[in-house]
Amino acid sequence: MNATQDMSILSLITQASFTVQLVMGILAVVSLMSWTFIFRKAIALKQAKAQTDRFESDFWSGGDLNMLHQSVATRRTEHGALARIFEAGMAEFVKGRQVKMVDTNTLLDGSRRAMRAAYQREMDALESHLNFLASTGSVSPYVGLFGTVWGIMHAFRGLANVQQATLASVAPGIAEALVATAIGLFAAIPAVVAYNRYSHDIDRIAIRFDSFIDEFLNILQRQVR
Repeated sequence: MNATQDMSILSLITQASFTVQLVMGILAVVSLMSWTFIFRKAIALKQAKAQTDRFESDFWSGGDLNMLHQSVATRRTEHGALARIFEAGMAEFVKGRQVKMVDTNTLLDGSRRAMRAAYQREMDALESHLNFLASTGSVSPYVGLFGTVWGIMHAFRGLANVQQATLASVAPGIAEALVATAIGLFAAIPAVVAYNRYSHDIDRIAIRFDSFIDEFLNILQRQVR
């Protein structure tokens, strides 16, 4: 085996100590899970924004709210998160009017609470797995650094039985150890970038949901006057 083969990434991984290999394996699994969540969240947010745009277009088109409510109630999954928030508020409003609530504030407060509860459920769904990405971004470099420190300690310990220590004798061990840090950074950097991007996108969607709730309550208030 020549020097180039000895210093290849694959050789450095296979020749590393068991502890360093274990660290690399953990980081590889975490990285795979992180990329899975990154792609799934990208698809989910793209779908959520498209559904929100479509529902807002239907809502502000001037159609009958009762017809829109019935349409959403029969196909809640297809219409998206904002439609489900609307459906929760409208359903509570209709129930309140059916029991002939006289107090306007009580009627509107019921719709507000129903929409806020639906809002929290939808936001929890949109924010799922973001904590994992944040943890991956913050912890992975330190896990990789632990593997590097351990590998360097192992490399220097191996020099105890060597008559004359040279750079050539210690370089492979140090290189093996540094691979752990590289894998840790490979896991952390995409997770941090994705977390920041998705957090921004979710905040923008949340603002749209909040604005819709306030505007819809104003519409309901005008209907009960």
